[in-house]
Amino acid sequence: MKFGYLSLNHAGGLAPDKLARTLEERGFDSIWLPEHSHIPVSRDTPYPGGGDLPDGYWNMMDPFVSLTAAAGATTHLKLCTGICLVLEHDLLDLACTTATLDFLTEGRVVLGVGVGWNKEELANHRPDLEFRHRYRAMRERVSALRTIWTEETPSFNGTWDRFTQSWVYPKPSQQPIPIALGNAGPLGIQHAAEYADEWIPIDASLVALGGPATGIKMFKEKAEEAGRDPDTIPISLFLWGAPSERRLEEYRELGVSRVVVPPPTMSASAPDETPAYLDSLLPVMAEFAD
Repeated sequence: MKFGYLSLNHAGGLAPDKLARTLEERGFDSIWLPEHSHIPVSRDTPYPGGGDLPDGYWNMMDPFVSLTAAAGATTHLKLCTGICLVLEHDLLDLACTTATLDFLTEGRVVLGVGVGWNKEELANHRPDLEFRHRYRAMRERVSALRTIWTEETPSFNGTWDRFTQSWVYPKPSQQPIPIALGNAGPLGIQHAAEYADEWIPIDASLVALGGPATGIKMFKEKAEEAGRDPDTIPISLFLWGAPSERRLEEYRELGVSRVVVPPPTMSASAPDETPAYLDSLLPVMAEFAD
């Protein structure tokens, strides 16, 4: 089993280059950075975790800038978004940014994407896109990104994304960049099973389906229905809370290839707290790490 780490990537925390170096030195295989360009103060959409929204959410830095800093401080650490709000970007800019990062790092990027949970945030970016259509729009955008990354003179004509035949460079080292979907509800699982290169749900989000075992079973069944071999689609399970031997044993038995450990809190924390927290995880990781 591989181990990744989810950082809130908030301003004032451990800088991404220092964090990435710390992770690589301790045997983590990947760093995952989330994205919120802004949080509307109206707060009409409730926080999925319940209660007040932790302040780490509205202090997040840009994930791609931070991953570039992380890349320069490491040699093999996977550079992942966990997750990129893929609909809140200009298509061609996102394609170029991700391809550039993958090209410069010789293929270390995993683009984790999702549709987001904050209705007002999407509306500020995309007044043209109704929240109820976000899954359809994500499928289209993933298709457009793969077209741009792999074709010499791509063009695209979709419902929300369209551009004329163009040169779009650089091309990424990976053809195409792996796209991981972070959806955990029935509709999201259906999308991941049909076209994701990897599935990255949060374990707590699967509780409503009966737990991780039930959710993973559903995912594999839907992948087979879509004509795919589920064993060829890696599952990276994001943990809600620190890992325990019992949970890791269960997830390994379920075929999870990577667990992504969360930060100790979703609130902003001091930089010197992170290395000590990571060190506290090493004993249980040692029993399960590849």
